[in-house]
Parts: sequence; C-alpha cells; structure tokens
Amino acid sequence: MVNPEIAGRVYPSTAPYLVGREKVREFARAVCSASPLHHDAEAARAAGYADVVAPPTFAVVVQEATLAQLLADDAAGVDFSRVVHGDQRFTYTRPIVAGDELTATLTIAAVKQLGGHSMVTASSDVVDAAGEHVVTATSTLVVRAAEEGTA
Repeated sequence: MVNPEIAGRVYPSTAPYLVGREKVREFARAVCSASPLHHDAEAARAAGYADVVAPPTFAVVVQEATLAQLLADDAAGVDFSRVVHGDQRFTYTRPIVAGDELTATLTIAAVKQLGGHSMVTASSDVVDAAGEHVVTATSTLVVRAAEEGTA
C-alpha cells in the first residue's frame, strides 16, 4: 500500500532537459505524427516557432524524471512491479519546441485507497530556462494491491 502521508509532497526540481530536434522527430515518428511542424524546422519557423514543435504527449519524456523520484522514494511505498498507468493529462501554456531547456517539479496531488489498491495522482510542473510555465503533466498511477499470500 502506498503511504498516504506523501500527499502534498513536493520533490526537488529535476536537472534541466534540453529538448533536441532529433528527439522531437523520433518521438513524432513513434506516435505516428506526420505533421510537418514535428519534422521540418523550416515549416515550424514558417508557422512562427523557433524550431520543430514537439507532439503534445512529448511532455512525458520530461515528466519521467519526476516520476522516477517518486518510485525511488522508499517512504512512498510504491511497488513499481504493481503499477498500472491509470490516466494522463496535459495543460499547456505553450508548445514545447526543440532548443527548450526544461525543468520539472513533482507534487503528489492525492493518494486514495480503493479496494486495497492505491491511486496516486502526481502533477509535474514543467518550466523553461526563464522559469516560465510550459506544461503541467498530471498522471494517475494505480498501484495494485498485493495478491493473497504474497507480500
């Protein structure tokens, strides 16, 4: 069972993540996006962006470092072998573009117990090098209860 006392906990900001043009293109291919904004720097510039624009779900790449903090926190009691991803949401101020240097801070918004399972809602606020908000990535992780006879 996840420790309910972690609700409200704020973890230290992650190391900066420099968004690379090729990482954006690779991610776009992985999610089957054919938009020229994700692949062609000239098309992105013509649309008013500094470089290629990351697909909206790219924020999970940055968020991953914050969730790793939660999973590594022994006091949280999250058994990764029992985790199922329950929900994912993004709230953008502006798109992520190649060249952005992003830092994220994780806050545990809620911990609920349902039928022996734990539901952890974690919010990662992502800012650019100037400290301006770019996106908030919110995940709900379901930590399944241990089966009878197991620890």
